[in-house]
Amino acid sequence: MRLVSFEHGSRRGIGARTADDRVVDFAADAGLPTTMRAFVAAGGAALERAAALLADGPGVPLAEVRLLAPIRPPNNVMCIGKNYVEHAREFAGSGFDASAQQAVPAHPVVFTKARSAIVGPGDDVEVSADRTGTSDYEGELAVVIGRGGTGIRAEDAEQHVYGYTVVNDVTVRELQKRHVQFFLGKSAATYCPMGPQIVTRDEVPDVTACWVRTRVNGEERQAAPVADLIFAIPTLIEAISASVRLEPGDVIATGTPAGVGIGFDPPRYLVPGDVVEVSVDGIGALVNRVV
Repeated sequence: MRLVSFEHGSRRGIGARTADDRVVDFAADAGLPTTMRAFVAAGGAALERAAALLADGPGVPLAEVRLLAPIRPPNNVMCIGKNYVEHAREFAGSGFDASAQQAVPAHPVVFTKARSAIVGPGDDVEVSADRTGTSDYEGELAVVIGRGGTGIRAEDAEQHVYGYTVVNDVTVRELQKRHVQFFLGKSAATYCPMGPQIVTRDEVPDVTACWVRTRVNGEERQAAPVADLIFAIPTLIEAISASVRLEPGDVIATGTPAGVGIGFDPPRYLVPGDVVEVSVDGIGALVNRVV
């Protein structure tokens, strides 16, 4: 199922996107949760009710609604740094990785982005507020957690994956370098575009076969298969849950491939007027304008 959060007129709601691009509002069934976090937490029972609604509901044309970020996770967005070999090398060679001990990490590099940075598909990314002029794009596949917990083993991790979405981990490189850790450089307002939807795990038979691509003004800058991750999704869930209690609706951005702006000579940072499209096969395309 392709789950969306949306705005239609004066109303905000959650629903599902059909194959012919209609949005079926879950409010038509009073027994369904009204927020995406609650819907995810309700698991298979909610999906079954929603499937029945999808079969009967007329829906609203997608063109008549505004899609929002599909979910607001209970915790900050959890992110993985340097999780593709070529990106790890390009970042290590950029001079901006103030925390680097190894070009390619031996263990997952985990940081977070503030929830307040989240915006949806079609929303503006406000780089004009970045006085350093070093705002950069990072296209990523993101995992949405269904069943939460701690101490999750890698071999059991798939059962905790609810679905997938797309994230652009926009970053102020100068702040990332200045403060050594990544949080401040990653958490500016509007710097976490997410969407356009959550695609449930059953719809993606082999996520490792999917490709992550980023285009800036139509020019492809990043392209790599999820299979190229240094640390696979089960390993990431095991590593994070070893100390963090994962909750239903938590989001883990799995890392970005080579081709970010800082990897060019000279760097190719985002500027007002740019349009960034991050796409993942079978999950969707996330498009945002830079202002």
